[in-house]
Amino acid sequence: MAGHAEVRIVAASPETARAVAEVLRRCFSGTEQRSYPAPGGGTRLHLTVDTQAAAGPARSWLATSRPGTGEGPHAEES
Repeated sequence: MAGHAEVRIVAASPETARAVAEVLRRCFSGTEQRSYPAPGGGTRLHLTVDTQAAAGPARSWLATSRPGTGEGPHAEES
């Protein structure tokens, strides 16, 4: 889906995974999270966020973080 990102959070505890998901939900509209046991222990949490329906602070961060025309990742990021 255009404008959507699938997010996977792997954490040692369910509480930690939920805390990270809560921060994402404050910035982006998203679907209900799904939780699974992580390989080797811990929790794996899946959610989908809509990057086109960002909250005010997230929208301004997204706009300023996108490269301008002719700009791309730094050499070490390729």
